[in-house]
Amino acid sequence: MADPTTADTAATTTGAVGAPDTAAGPKTVDAGKWANKRVYHRLVIYTVGCHLFAGFIILLFELGTRNK
Repeated sequence: MADPTTADTAATTTGAVGAPDTAAGPKTVDAGKWANKRVYHRLVIYTVGCHLFAGFIILLFELGTRNK
């Protein structure tokens, strides 16, 4: 079993591992798809979803104060 703390320079320099790293960090491949792209899509979906939920809660408070 190989030591995980040492880097295999032959595999990383030949490009056998995958695409080269970017300025934002290393690119990772998970099941043949770029994981970095999926993270950004999930971030946008969660951000939009949280804002919609927060807007709904604020709408409920606004409608609740009008009935007083």
